[in-house]
Amino acid sequence: MEEFIVRWHEVILPWLLSHGLRILIILVGAIILQKIVRKFIRRALRLAMVADESMSEESRIRREQTLIRIFTATLRITILLLTILMVLQEINMNIAPILAGAGIVGLALGFGGQYLIRDIITGLFLIMENQYRIGDVVNIDGTGGLVEDVSLRKTTLRDLDGTVHHIPHGEVKKVSNLSKTFARVNLDVGVAYDSNMEKVIEVVNRVGNELAEDPLYREFINKPPQFLRVNSLGDSSVVVKILGETKPLKQWEIMGELRKRILIAFRNEHIEIPFPQRVIHNAPDKN
Repeated sequence: MEEFIVRWHEVILPWLLSHGLRILIILVGAIILQKIVRKFIRRALRLAMVADESMSEESRIRREQTLIRIFTATLRITILLLTILMVLQEINMNIAPILAGAGIVGLALGFGGQYLIRDIITGLFLIMENQYRIGDVVNIDGTGGLVEDVSLRKTTLRDLDGTVHHIPHGEVKKVSNLSKTFARVNLDVGVAYDSNMEKVIEVVNRVGNELAEDPLYREFINKPPQFLRVNSLGDSSVVVKILGETKPLKQWEIMGELRKRILIAFRNEHIEIPFPQRVIHNAPDKN
């Protein structure tokens, strides 16, 4: 017991008052620094987004959330690494071999990690060009879904089935953003050849206007769905194209409601939506 007391007074207590106190200050300082810089990043990005008048409020929020997540994640890793090195130095561990080893490992990764570097560089361009943000619905090389996360290395999508797709940025060749600025109702409807086209046009336009005036949907519709043209002459139907404009991510909901209303209106107006038909001619009996 006496030996412990002597050791406490001669070794442990002086170490706690010097190195231990410094380690505590480093840890507290790292936490405070992270919070301060995170607030600075949020305010700086918010001011930068507000200054860009070309972006809508919804687009600004998505862009802001995406950049905040990327910058704060990078900041967290940087501060963590610096904190670990400073703490190791305070416990009298020589960090020079660690730094040298990190350099050797980095050199080795430089030869084998070219794909990682490619992912990060491509990710920087994707972010700077604002090709998509968290909350957008995109199609990346045939894989579609809601953007749940964007980092410097990869994008995380969740499709309609709930499946999560992790796509490295270096693999991205083509990106289709289905929810940037606005979306369109693009619907083809077939009617029978003997239908009165003037009546078809009148019914389609009336249904589109009624939908745009409905209190449940009008805030989501920029331009009412309207008849655009006769799009094609099929084997058993005349296909008309209906076009409108909606808020981002609302096109599928509006098209579903529009299909339902057109079906009801066509039935009430006795406009036939034909099904595929086949005409069979019987050859005369040669006997």
